[in-house]
Amino acid sequence: MPTASVLSVNVGTPQAVSTFKRTVTTAIWKTPVDGRVQARGVNLDGDDQADRRNHGGPDKAVYAYASEDTAWWEEELGRELGPGAFGENLTLRGVDCTNARVGERWAIGTAVFEVVQPRIPCFKLGLRLEDPRMLKRFAQASRPGAYLRIHTEGDVGAGDAVEILDRPEHGGTMRLISDALMLDEGLRPQALRTPGLIPSLQSWLAEQPV
Repeated sequence: MPTASVLSVNVGTPQAVSTFKRTVTTAIWKTPVDGRVQARGVNLDGDDQADRRNHGGPDKAVYAYASEDTAWWEEELGRELGPGAFGENLTLRGVDCTNARVGERWAIGTAVFEVVQPRIPCFKLGLRLEDPRMLKRFAQASRPGAYLRIHTEGDVGAGDAVEILDRPEHGGTMRLISDALMLDEGLRPQALRTPGLIPSLQSWLAEQPV
């Protein structure tokens, strides 16, 4: 298997989950699948989102998380998590998702993906990992992973190499943007200078207090 590669491709569809106070619908539970999976439109085939206003769409079409970050969390939480534990579609090995830069492009299988924005967690991550403190812990860990846009449609599968086609010469990483939003407002001017930053993040960085 190549050094930078796909460990698993994970998909899921919306399901009802009880929070003991109410029932919510979420697709954060993702399961590894065999074979080739088409990346097209705003999803991988077989994948969906329950709340399209806050999840999914072209700028959150595919979520990538590094197996190295999952291993760190397994040590932190003291239990096995495995692929898809963070609701990611692509569990990658040897790819620094957290320090990927806005606009970075990756060739995987016959598809090309573009790095767009970091994961900003909602309460459903706490549901998935059975830890109500997870939102705060996830922010403090500065391991947000990367949401990807489908730049060129194609198919992907476990074992595919991940080739970085283009890495822009700026400092707008997933970690910087995540930290600026959730940990340190002093980083916001630097984050706002990121070329290609999508308008919703520009507004959030400019207006939302920590």
